[in-house]
Amino acid sequence: MTDIITESEEAGFASDLTQSNTLGESVQAYIGRVRGGDMGALPSVFGLVVLFIVFGFANDRFLSNLNMANLITQAGPIIILAMALVPVLLLGEIDLSAGVAGGVAACVMGVLMVKHDQPWGLAVLAALATGAVIGIVIGLIVAKLGIPSFVVTLAFFLGLQGVTLKLIGEGGSVRINQEVIAGIANNNMSVAAGWIVSLAVIAGYAVLALLRHRQKVERGLQHQPFAVVIAQIIALAAVMLGVTFILNQNRSVNPNFPIKGIPYVLPMIVVLLILWTFALGRTTWGRHVYAVGGNPEAARRAGISVDRIRISVFMACSTMAALSLIVQASVSGKVSSSSGAGNALLYAVGAAVIGGTSLFGGKGKARDAVTGGLVIATIANGLGLLNQASWINFVVTGGVLLLAASVDAISRRRRSATGL
Repeated sequence: MTDIITESEEAGFASDLTQSNTLGESVQAYIGRVRGGDMGALPSVFGLVVLFIVFGFANDRFLSNLNMANLITQAGPIIILAMALVPVLLLGEIDLSAGVAGGVAACVMGVLMVKHDQPWGLAVLAALATGAVIGIVIGLIVAKLGIPSFVVTLAFFLGLQGVTLKLIGEGGSVRINQEVIAGIANNNMSVAAGWIVSLAVIAGYAVLALLRHRQKVERGLQHQPFAVVIAQIIALAAVMLGVTFILNQNRSVNPNFPIKGIPYVLPMIVVLLILWTFALGRTTWGRHVYAVGGNPEAARRAGISVDRIRISVFMACSTMAALSLIVQASVSGKVSSSSGAGNALLYAVGAAVIGGTSLFGGKGKARDAVTGGLVIATIANGLGLLNQASWINFVVTGGVLLLAASVDAISRRRRSATGL
């Protein structure tokens, strides 16, 4: 049973052994965990700060509120697809077909809306159902036949591109002019709504954090110092209010047509982050995902249905991939025969790994997709503003991914050596 301790439980046990009563002691304990190899999202956050500083000095347009809105919109599809891959990576598996599976689903949506005049809601549901079915089939093959996920998803990567060509035609595309779908990336919340949502998120997080702290204190459970809880609330509030303030400023280059407000893709990412954080950290299913990723045989002996977990994870991945490509269709304004192909999957895998999700399984969180996706999008956005050749983007992104994988491998060795 000790082999199937989840990541969140391990963190809890580690804090039990090094209970801190003050903010200073908590900082020292955190530094000790980092030295022991438990870096979490620290490398990606540090890298993101460095990129913002470098590009901010290199081009004065990078930190403008117009470019920040563009950056969020560009990062949206990458972050959502990376979120889709996090549970798969937690199992130590890989889904090479996630991008094209989402492309097929987006094509189904586009064909239903444009060629068959179906309402957007029905078309989106059909796209999500298409992604779910693809994921279930992949999961069944991997779980029941025992074929490595790399081989299965590579086959689907090739085959699903043929399905896309059949639906749209070689070199063809379907324009997405539907107001709701196009508005995901192109429309903004009102200024008032942006402030209300931001304050609601801060208040909700603060209430939950304080209630959880109080419950642990009353039950005599190990808990963080109250100062740490307050510091976390202040940090979240600073980020939320800062982003809201920047995006609520007029960013239009034409003074006669002001553009203000938070792009709708941002609250969508926030909602997905909350849902996935809850699913992985607060549900039995999430604990079982970490257990299977940590030690499948021990999980099986503990009574966990390993096959069911594998199938559910691939189903969730392809469904989320469908949502990612729907957002991408909103960004590009079309669905084409190449949707989801190319570098979409590579960027998403890179985002998850750069964010801190381990390729070895058993370690990672939904937030990794957000920080890693922002790193990937920032590189592309910043180099684009500097008018750098596209090959430089590939080289830099590949180097960052290799560095992140190296940090993951070194951290894993340190954790093994220190027993964390």
